[in-house]
Parts: sequence; structure tokens; C-alpha cells
Amino acid sequence: MPRDTLTADRIVRAAIDLLDDEGLDGLNMRSLAQRLGSAATAVYWHIKNKDDLVRLAGDAVWSEAEVPDLDGADWRTAAAAHATAVYAMLNRHPWLVQAFGSHLLYGPAQARHNDFSLAVYEKAGFAAADADRAAAAALAFVLGSTLGSAARVSLNRRLNKSGEDAEELMAEAMSRATETARQFPHLRSRLDTTAATEYAGAPDQSFEFGLRALLDGFEARLAAGRADGVR
Repeated sequence: MPRDTLTADRIVRAAIDLLDDEGLDGLNMRSLAQRLGSAATAVYWHIKNKDDLVRLAGDAVWSEAEVPDLDGADWRTAAAAHATAVYAMLNRHPWLVQAFGSHLLYGPAQARHNDFSLAVYEKAGFAAADADRAAAAALAFVLGSTLGSAARVSLNRRLNKSGEDAEELMAEAMSRATETARQFPHLRSRLDTTAATEYAGAPDQSFEFGLRALLDGFEARLAAGRADGVR
């Protein structure tokens, strides 16, 4: 990639790489300019400020998540595929989860996904207001499901930068957390099984289980509405 041609697209792609490596806290115009082989002042000719850069980078990664063909699938298959694609994208770019809580994020790629979500739940049979609620609930579930992995990435990065032994610190913390968990009966029973030896995060396939349960709930609500003669 030639270094003598600076464009907004080049800047955004470099920002995504920097965000993936360093997180939101590691993004600054000087570090970005170094990656681009340019002066920080030159970046400002294309991007107004860091907030605008995060917004553009955030929208760009939304383009990575596939939007299913709603005409070629039933609503539930499309909803599950869409949620899974967004979940995978957020796990590839954990900084975006953090950015949802600290930046105003919008753009055409994100809007396309939001529009698709509404179309899915309207196809399912929800009236407009309930389609809005269903789409919001699905997004909240996906975002919530990525918080743990995003937090671990951020924590490991911070520990590594501190110069301390990240693995040792994590092991000590997990040991203390396990001892705390053993004070509570349901947690203790899980820890006493052969499958669990420490107090860890969500078990395997939690996302898949939760997504099925969420969509089951939507189906049950639609069925109840049809039984009552209400759309």
C-alpha cells in the first residue's frame, strides 16, 4: 500500500488495526500517523477528531457482518444468522463493545443492520412497535454476550502494559474468585464437579442457548397473539 497517498479510507482501516491491537485507550492521532507513515496533522485533513474516527471505524466493521437474505429464509433462521454474524464481528473487534458506551455511533453500515432487524421481526408477525422492541432486545442480548470476552481482552492488554506477569495475576485473581464462589451453594456444586475446577465465565454454548431461548420467547409471544386474534 503506497504511503504517499493518504485517504480517509486508509486512515479508517489503519485505525481499525490500531484499535484491534491497542483498544480505545490506545487510539490517538500520533500513533495512527506513525502507522500510516504520515504526520498527525495530515490525518486531520481527512478526519475531524478521534470521536469521528471511532464512529467511522465502528461503522466500517459493521460491514463485515453478513446481512442474510430475508427472502430466501424464514424469519427465525434469518434472525439467528444475523445475530450470530454480529456476535462474531463484535468478538473480532472487542473495542466496539466499549465504544457503544462512550461514543455516538452511527453510519450507513450499522443502519443497514438495524433496518434488517426491523424487517426480520415484522416478517415474523410483530406490529411495528413490537418489532422495534424485539430488534432492541436481540441487539442487547448480542452485546451483553460479548461483554465478558471484551473485558478479558481489555484486562489482559492493561496487565501486559503494566509490565507485570499477566498470567500470574490472572491465576491469583481466579483463585480468589473461586474461593469466594465456594461460599455459595449453587456455585460450590458447580465447582465440585469434574467439569469445573475454577470459577470461570459463561459455559460453552451459552450464546447459542440464550439466542434459542430468546427466539423461542418471540415465537411464543407471536403464537399467543394469534390465539387472541391480535397481531
